Amino acid sequence: MNYLFDRLDFIHLSRCRYATRTFIRKWVRTDPELKKIYQLSPYELSQIIRIPHQKAQILLKDLHNPQLKKKILEESRDFHIITIVDEYYPSMLNTIKDAPLVLYGSGNLDLLAKQPMLSVIGTRNPSNEAFGKLFMAIAPLIDAKWVIVSGMARGVDSMAHRLTLKRQGNTIAVLGGGFRSIYPREHLPLYQKIVKQGLALSEYPPDAPPQKYHFPERNRIISGLTMGTLVIEAMKKSGTMITVNQALDQGRDVFAVPGNPLLEQCAGCNRIIQDGAKLIQSAEDIYTEWNYSFRLFNK
Repeated sequence: MNYLFDRLDFIHLSRCRYATRTFIRKWVRTDPELKKIYQLSPYELSQIIRIPHQKAQILLKDLHNPQLKKKILEESRDFHIITIVDEYYPSMLNTIKDAPLVLYGSGNLDLLAKQPMLSVIGTRNPSNEAFGKLFMAIAPLIDAKWVIVSGMARGVDSMAHRLTLKRQGNTIAVLGGGFRSIYPREHLPLYQKIVKQGLALSEYPPDAPPQKYHFPERNRIISGLTMGTLVIEAMKKSGTMITVNQALDQGRDVFAVPGNPLLEQCAGCNRIIQDGAKLIQSAEDIYTEWNYSFRLFNK
């Protein structure tokens, strides 16, 4: 498909209430320059996209709101705004179903082009063994300048970011809200370090507060950015397992560190290993699995 629209118009449309990703994708196919939509009445729009008239009114009100476009321009001075057609948009992410149409970034965008890249996830309530497992599995990869991707949540996620930063490595945090509403709040200093040394990403605008549904939604980005996802610890029913399922759906590799069967934090990892995830006992198990990528990095 040829994209002929103005970037600012596309970003503006993505910020309109009720302009879902599904709607935008369908609309761009029929209106690749994003010109026709500005000429529609709420009634015409509601008939075309089959939404209630009131929602069509709200969408068009936002679309014709010059202050919203002005706000986007102001945000672009403080943050990176990346659309799905931009050069910096991650090529791996573009292959997944329902890829984000717009990403907001703070930090070093060059990390999006670096490989190898590994997602590292796990429980928010890690056991006393978790850090040892994490160190064993990823410290050599960090030192080899692999990019470590995680979600800056409590527990394993934040441990992965902190370990990477401490070893002067490359890390990307994918957030469940805007950059002006960091969650959890106590991770604001961590976010600031990541922005200084790495990159923070979000598909939510800078002022967007985190919502409960944002976190399972952002998990598809964590897994979609990389060729594989490493699980350090996970309970059987958890956000971590949602990310594992998304990684599998995206055709990505899944790695897991086994654990004590008596600990509930290990039940999820042990289960996915039974189901076919690659059992990890050292970092070498990961780069051996990705032998081509490791050779490529060391050329």
